[in-house]
Amino acid sequence: MDIQKVKQLREETGISLGERQKALEQADNNLEGAKKILKEKGIESVRKKSKRKTGAGIIEAYVHPNKKVGVLLDIRCETDFVASNQDFQALAHNILLHIAAIDSKDKESLLAEPFIRDESKTINDLIVEKISKLGENITIENFARFEI
Repeated sequence: MDIQKVKQLREETGISLGERQKALEQADNNLEGAKKILKEKGIESVRKKSKRKTGAGIIEAYVHPNKKVGVLLDIRCETDFVASNQDFQALAHNILLHIAAIDSKDKESLLAEPFIRDESKTINDLIVEKISKLGENITIENFARFEI
């Protein structure tokens, strides 16, 4: 097994060592194949977690430096432990920046929009990645965008 590929998978996915190694073995040490396997496993894991209640979370705010656009976001997870996690908070911040840049109409349209910093991913893709990495359901409960 190529240790460099295991390290690269960690950097790109944040998935546990055991899961990375299994995926590389299943993909005959092919990095792209391993990513595909991990993504499929992640999607199945997310489906299972989507039924869980999200009773913890944070209210995050962002005001654009021009002081003419502001956003409030209510993003939820299952536990306070994950709510205080840097990855969860970074996700919230990225979603805030996205909403500030694009006047999203509602949650459904927001989830389907290509992320402004990486248009190969939607906002939903970002959330799914964090669910896979953090092991908890994550939902956007509400958001509000204000503009002068």
